[in-house]
Amino acid sequence: MNDDQQPLLPIDRFLWTLDIVQREGRHLRYSWESLFASGSDLGADWVASLEQHPEEAIRLEAFVSRFSRMQDTIADKLIPRWLQSLAERTGSQIENLNRAERLSVLESTESWLAARKLRNQLVHEYMQDPEAFAAALAAAREYSLMLMATYNRIRGFAEQRMALESELPEFLVLPDQQPQ
Repeated sequence: MNDDQQPLLPIDRFLWTLDIVQREGRHLRYSWESLFASGSDLGADWVASLEQHPEEAIRLEAFVSRFSRMQDTIADKLIPRWLQSLAERTGSQIENLNRAERLSVLESTESWLAARKLRNQLVHEYMQDPEAFAAALAAAREYSLMLMATYNRIRGFAEQRMALESELPEFLVLPDQQPQ
């Protein structure tokens, strides 16, 4: 670092990470709509047929990757940086999630942890157990809405309680909502 370069302040790191999560959320929404909005039955038969339909497998892989990435970025970076920008002490991931729940930006720590458990199933299960994978995919469909809503609540908190409106990225429009 040069002498003229200042380290980023906690608020700057938070805003930078919020922008990244907003972009990840837009990509997740695109994948969500690509996979689920067609009204297709994504049950065990669909999962079992993925080897014969590589284009479907590609859409699925994009969704799984984006779901996992956004979840990681929120829990590992955004929430801790948000707490630091509030001059809060950060702790373990579970402590940070609990604090986010108490501050009403996280719907439920328990739901968040259940969504985290899906990662291994989404990465590995469809090769071995189409039924289990189809169930995990249905859960990930709903949990992805939770991820996007969590971003929106943190962004809303920053606007309303931190007075950062002009510096904030846009809210995400969830796949089940119309633009406002």
